[in-house]
Amino acid sequence: MTRTAHDEARELIALGETLSGAQQKWLRAHLDDCAACRAYADAAGRVVTAVRSLPLAADARLVRATQMRVRFHAARVRETRERMWLVALACLSVGISTTFTVPLLWRLFAWIGGTVGVAAPVWQAGFAIFFFTPALVVSVILLARGTHLASNGQHRHGK
Repeated sequence: MTRTAHDEARELIALGETLSGAQQKWLRAHLDDCAACRAYADAAGRVVTAVRSLPLAADARLVRATQMRVRFHAARVRETRERMWLVALACLSVGISTTFTVPLLWRLFAWIGGTVGVAAPVWQAGFAIFFFTPALVVSVILLARGTHLASNGQHRHGK
């Protein structure tokens, strides 16, 4: 389907006051030459003026429902923000404790490995397993829990 200059002009008229300078200039030039589009623009202007002149009154139930939703959303945003602060503090404390405990654990594993007579690669692998296993277990649990919550939310909303 080919677009004509009239189609373009009507789309620009519908956009109203959001036109760029070049679009406004082109539209003015087209309206100067085209009586049909000029009439369309005048009619659209009258409709916009009429709609803007109508008083809008919201039903009291609509106002209460909107206020309730806004308050609910604001409470959820506030809770999320508070949780994020807790997460940030937890990450900071884990980082600080890890900084101090990893060297001590490394020395402990080296000492145990030397005392028992285990080869260095074996006790180092043991250290890596001991160090990474809790994080992997928690990640799997959180992933499973998140997947479970997401699938329950879909079933509740009929998706």
